[in-house]
Amino acid sequence: MLKKIQRRFILAAMAAFGTITLLIIVGINAANYYRTTSMQDHRAEELLKHEQAVLAKPKAPLPPAGDRFGRDPEAAFTTRFFVVHCDADGRIRAISRDYIFSVDEETAKEYTQAVLSKGREKGYYKDYRYLVNRSEKEISVLFLNAAIHIQSMRSLLIVSLMIGICSLLMVFFLILFLSRRAIRPYLKNIEQQKRFITDAGHELKTPITSIATSADIAAMEHEGDEWIENIRRQAARLTKLVGDMVALSRLDEETPFPEKSRFSVSEAAWEIAEPFAVLAKAKGKSYSQSIEEDLTLYGDRAAIQRMISILLDNAVRYSDDGGEIQMQIYRRWGRICIEVSNTCDLPDVSDLDRLFDRFYRMDESRSAMTGGTGIGLSMVRAIAETHGGKATVESSDGKMICFRVVL
Repeated sequence: MLKKIQRRFILAAMAAFGTITLLIIVGINAANYYRTTSMQDHRAEELLKHEQAVLAKPKAPLPPAGDRFGRDPEAAFTTRFFVVHCDADGRIRAISRDYIFSVDEETAKEYTQAVLSKGREKGYYKDYRYLVNRSEKEISVLFLNAAIHIQSMRSLLIVSLMIGICSLLMVFFLILFLSRRAIRPYLKNIEQQKRFITDAGHELKTPITSIATSADIAAMEHEGDEWIENIRRQAARLTKLVGDMVALSRLDEETPFPEKSRFSVSEAAWEIAEPFAVLAKAKGKSYSQSIEEDLTLYGDRAAIQRMISILLDNAVRYSDDGGEIQMQIYRRWGRICIEVSNTCDLPDVSDLDRLFDRFYRMDESRSAMTGGTGIGLSMVRAIAETHGGKATVESSDGKMICFRVVL
């Protein structure tokens, strides 16, 4: 129980911190990408205008680069770009490579054809930011060398991811160290509740035993008295309820089964199922079972038998008159599956998982008739979880319900 609460606390804290960290990383890199691409697009537009000015005045100097954050007077010496002029059909007419040395004409043609095939006006292609300017007579494609900016964006992404991962690891170990202290008040409350249930159970056993004994003596003197029989039934029901409450409280402890061992689930199931097969037949119900041989488990044999007993008892109690009960125990994907199903008439199948809640009853009137305490299925789930498994319930049509335990 302690480990489960601690694990959930750590997962919740890490999920919250991880989400915030991810949003910060995405926000920083998105803002940097937007600012960098905006600056490059603005620069590309200026350079295209410069190319048009060169046609009228060949020796026009490059415009200084800049944006709303300021201008760079050294841009004319660091800007590297080339422009490819095409006709309206995309055939290359001229290539301007005055401000670049590393790109030959064949490479420029290859880049241009690749960019025009995309059909986009701007974007990245390899180490270049391109801008396509279309008019009625020609198409101009400018390639601005953005290798430094691309590397800068990648570096920022890598650094921010590394910082985020390191932060997550540090926070994880910090939360792991402080988690036990954080949940200490909650654990104290749980321990007080368990102590109260255990103490109350022990205190109730004496008066309940006294009532049952007195009822038995009175039944000898007044045989057949319905009021005495009712007292005996209710005393037996209270005894079972108190025992189940104490047992369920112990299942919440950190080590409910200190002496686990490897045992045969197949043999344990055969042993516990035999009385229920006879009971089902006596009540006019059909019972069938399929238990795979040589199934072994490391755990508590008595607890597993009690879990199977609760499931079979539940099926016999709540199945229809003349209904069908089935139990299957088999291995799948290295896990032991225990399935107990029975025919029934469920009024609602939307929230069947509530059947595992303590004292929950779907049909109060029928539960009173069958004598159920509302704790049995809670014990099934608790026993399954203490053995590292889980318990589920499903019903597709409301006519057949199936309880499945995977260990």
